[in-house]
Amino acid sequence: MAHPYSARSRAIEPFHVMALLARANELQAEGHDVIHLEIGEPDFTTAAPIVAAGQAALAAGHTRYTAARGLPALRQAIAGFYGQRYGLSIDPERILITPGGSGALLLASSLLVDPGKHWLLADPGYPCNRHFLRLVEGAAQLVPVGPEVNYQLTAGLVHQHWDENTVGALVASPANPTGTVLGRDELASLAGATRERHGHLVVDEIYHGLTYGMDAASVLEVDDSAFVLNSFSKYFGMTGWRLGWLVAPPAAVADLEKLAQNLYISAPSMAQHAALACFEPEALAIFETRRAEFARRRDYLLPALRELGFGIAVEPQGAFYLYADISAFGGDAFAFCRHFLETEHVAFTPGLDFGRHLAGHHVRFAYTQNLARLEQAVQRIARGLQSWQG
Repeated sequence: MAHPYSARSRAIEPFHVMALLARANELQAEGHDVIHLEIGEPDFTTAAPIVAAGQAALAAGHTRYTAARGLPALRQAIAGFYGQRYGLSIDPERILITPGGSGALLLASSLLVDPGKHWLLADPGYPCNRHFLRLVEGAAQLVPVGPEVNYQLTAGLVHQHWDENTVGALVASPANPTGTVLGRDELASLAGATRERHGHLVVDEIYHGLTYGMDAASVLEVDDSAFVLNSFSKYFGMTGWRLGWLVAPPAAVADLEKLAQNLYISAPSMAQHAALACFEPEALAIFETRRAEFARRRDYLLPALRELGFGIAVEPQGAFYLYADISAFGGDAFAFCRHFLETEHVAFTPGLDFGRHLAGHHVRFAYTQNLARLEQAVQRIARGLQSWQG
């Protein structure tokens, strides 16, 4: 009998970590203290000025659809932020407000990928990127990357792996799960390589703002024709508000607006009004304080895990993740994660969620808990290594 559902839905893989999360929740319900280092969501709640702006928007009745491209005032505020943060003059007409960064990826992949075509993606990388490509009947061409290239695509890799079905490359800076950042020169080289091939460069800048000891360059500083995905979820701390944006070349805006009208009508109006507060000095000061806290967490957890024997070859410059090689301990990553969840009640993510290249030998830790909890986690992991039978 034929399968009742689409091949598309069957091809999109679940997050392996969700099985671990379900078990973690069961353990919590049984009264165990579980330390969550598995989910890429900051532990901070949305900053008070944004919550107040959202409440005011609800009280004022701002609950109707907005234009598909989003509130003009918010697009103007984002354009102003590019001027302030990067010294760039971005026309607000090029900015589309989306339901999360995922909405921006949906628009970009729908616009740029025909059935059977594909983008080059780094492996390891964020899994939803390849799943969105499958959704639009395209594909991800995963390019194995390691510490020797900072876990990032390079111009050389683009040239090496480009074929007749390749139409673009998608990179992330800072990247999930590795936290590595592409410098301005590297972005310029990638832009040149994709242009030479008459393709498109799409850059995920969702973790911009969460970099440590440096500021990330935007691809728009070196390539005005690139597509940029961004989000209010990470630096701005608005995960549940589901709000992001896409910056596109002027010629693409009309088609993207048409797609937005059909795919989701508009991003949540209350969230858009709330997000206007993100760019006020009071809110930006809160975000910078939180950024400094993430830096302290990284600077504690990175050497602590290395001392226990985890292989972290590249110091992450951004996001809030450590991608660690567990080869020294033997065994496979999923069993390793399961062991620590069951015996020590510490949850972290197996590499299988991020691709295929050496995935069974890697795990990801999210330092989205406070320092005291991270210290507890390290103590538990050290104890759990004594009972691990790889």
